[in-house]
Amino acid sequence: MTTVKPGAGPEHVDERQARKVAEAARESEWRRPSFAKELYLGRLRLDLVHPYPRPGGEAVRTGEAFLERLAEFCATIDAQRIEREERIPDEVMRGLKELGALGMKIPEAYGGLGLSQVHYNHALTLAGSVSPAIGALLSAHQSIGVPQPLKMFGTEEQKRAFLPRCATTDISAFLLTEPDVGSDPARLHATATPTEDDSAYLIDGVKLWTTNGVVADLLVVMARVPKGDGHRGGITAFVVEGGSEGITVENRNRFMGLRGLENGVTRFHRVRVPAENRIGREGEGLKIALSTLNTGRLSLPALCVGAGKWSTKVAREWARERVQWGRPVGRHEEVAKKISFIAATTYAMEAMLDLASQLADDERNDIRIEAAITKLWASEMAYRIADELVQIRGGRGFETADSLAARGERGVPAEQMLRDLRINRIFEGSTEIMHLFIAREAVDAHLAVAGDIIDPEADNAAKARAVAKAGGFYAKWLPTLVVGEGQMPSSFGEFGPLGRHLRYVERSGRKLARSTFYAMSRWQGRLETKQGFLSRVVDIGAELFAISAVVLRAHSDAAEHPERAQGARELADAFARQSRVRIEGLFSAMWSNTDDVDGKLSRRVMEDRYTWLEEGVLDPSLPGPLIAPAEPGPSRKENVHRRMG
Repeated sequence: MTTVKPGAGPEHVDERQARKVAEAARESEWRRPSFAKELYLGRLRLDLVHPYPRPGGEAVRTGEAFLERLAEFCATIDAQRIEREERIPDEVMRGLKELGALGMKIPEAYGGLGLSQVHYNHALTLAGSVSPAIGALLSAHQSIGVPQPLKMFGTEEQKRAFLPRCATTDISAFLLTEPDVGSDPARLHATATPTEDDSAYLIDGVKLWTTNGVVADLLVVMARVPKGDGHRGGITAFVVEGGSEGITVENRNRFMGLRGLENGVTRFHRVRVPAENRIGREGEGLKIALSTLNTGRLSLPALCVGAGKWSTKVAREWARERVQWGRPVGRHEEVAKKISFIAATTYAMEAMLDLASQLADDERNDIRIEAAITKLWASEMAYRIADELVQIRGGRGFETADSLAARGERGVPAEQMLRDLRINRIFEGSTEIMHLFIAREAVDAHLAVAGDIIDPEADNAAKARAVAKAGGFYAKWLPTLVVGEGQMPSSFGEFGPLGRHLRYVERSGRKLARSTFYAMSRWQGRLETKQGFLSRVVDIGAELFAISAVVLRAHSDAAEHPERAQGARELADAFARQSRVRIEGLFSAMWSNTDDVDGKLSRRVMEDRYTWLEEGVLDPSLPGPLIAPAEPGPSRKENVHRRMG
């Protein structure tokens, strides 16, 4: 590990300090409305998302033309070669660059294609369906790499210097995580020390899991600037040339999935970075990272949608062709349930993704919650879809595509998709971290009015003022949660039979808000530690958002494509029914659960109370005694021939 100068990066940060750092980095104001935020407050604001927004005009023409070229190119890619060789071939990279795929999100003024968020995500869906490793490379390069933070926070000089390179030739990467620092940036150790003349910074540190970092030409690096000598200090973002002296890629990491991912460990030793390469001001690095992720997170559900669409196709074909007990397996109820779940959930994922993406393009709404919810929900559901597909295909689902092809069957990479999708529940904020992030935003209104009531450092006078403020807020808000449109059978009539699901969303949104208020009253400042409760609040809101999106999408699809009307309504209805079952289970588990028991048992496990449970096995991750190699014996093939002979 890099030696850190005293005071540059704290060796130990307590929970309160860590929360302060995270809180300082988040956007504290809501300048624009948010459909999802309103849902958590018990208000179904359909006016913010209905009619279902769609791209139009030049955005559609440009986007569709590129998708056609991309599809033609992707059809030539040998996806299993990437899996076998664990790298994207040079000719594929050249082809992507020539297509302009590196510059999909970069404005035309800087040499890019200037695609809308909607069509950018459709491109990731397409490319990722051929090879998730290609999807991950393009996403990491544009969604969180150099292009996005520079578009949002860079100077005109920085945009002119770096964006044309990113659009045509240079691959970029985002470096935040460190060997001992994941989602807790308060403990960041990498330092950026200003030179005496303040013309540059010297970066020292180690970065882990640097997607694209092994091959990147440009890096966005987060490092801590020491405070003092005229510097405000704090975690700061820099654009760093990948070939700079002092940068060493120490390892190319290998994973259970995404075998072609160029991800590694990167060490910085006194790497000189010009001061003009700093993005934003000192200390704004985390704000830049979080703001970048607001739209950047939408790339992961785009890859999930691709997996869902492919799974629907494979499940449909196999369930019809495979016969068991005299009937196609898809006609058996247990398998039929899985096919219904795969198809309906895929339709909902696409509805959520396109809705959030168009909201991002329109710039009318604050989408920080919508993007986070879509990433959280889609990554969980896509993995379930992949798991169900493997189950539907049975042994062939567990067998590799190469093995299937070697014995003359169609090489369907179902097991690979399961492995590839698993990382999406961890990438760009794990499910657990996303629960905390969304929960913090969802209960923001409560925390804002509670303020000094729950602040242990506030004095009695401040608490008294906060009590009066909270009383006024809740006196106006709580009565709105008693009755609403969801209780009127005629409401949302324009949606036909699907209107009943919007009525359910409206009723459940108010119920969710009441539950959150009750929890706030019960636990007050301790609410933020009730992660089990908060995760259920978040998951209910995510399901309500999904139902809303799928009903609006079906309504729009029926109007734009009359030939799909019945199918769209059937998919939306099936999804909403499935979602409602999950929601009712989550509401029940809010107050009837094993959270306390689980916490107690976990502490006992960590206190070594149950080590006897681990007896009777060996740990293959620990080094064993060195054993002299035996004399070479017959190969397995030779043994097989002997048995057969």
